[in-house]
Amino acid sequence: MMKKTTDIEAYAALDFEASSLAPDSWPIEIGLSWLKDDIVHTWSSLIRPALDWNLSAWSTQSAAVHGLALEALHYAPTASTVVDEFLERLEGKVPLSDAPEFDARWLSRLLQAGGCASVPEVEDYHCVSFAHFSGLALDMLYEYLGRHPAPHRAGPDSARLVRAWRKAQQY
Repeated sequence: MMKKTTDIEAYAALDFEASSLAPDSWPIEIGLSWLKDDIVHTWSSLIRPALDWNLSAWSTQSAAVHGLALEALHYAPTASTVVDEFLERLEGKVPLSDAPEFDARWLSRLLQAGGCASVPEVEDYHCVSFAHFSGLALDMLYEYLGRHPAPHRAGPDSARLVRAWRKAQQY
């Protein structure tokens, strides 16, 4: 049984691409997607490394996955600019992620670099999905995710999660 669409509209799917998976890694791209009136909205931005982020935490293996070169970040928006845009789009929504342990760490690192003192809790996409969908709807949600592999770019990755919800709402 599906809950009301407005319940799902209270959330925004968050995704990051990062310098690596190391403990001192840092975010290089943020994506945020949400559902409003059956339309998937997505915002994303590259992130210029903050001065205190450890550049040795850059991984060529991670770069091979997301396809972003370190040089591409030199002219990206600063952390404070990205934080302002992120908070404006997130307003009133609860962030969630399919990898909350990693994305919460990168969100915290970004918000701190952007001068924001408070960090919202990042909920688990799968827990929220199971709370809102069941039966065939839940099956269709996970079938959609299985048939549409993550492209490993923050905006498309976050949009993929919300599109799976939209698919589930049809059942």
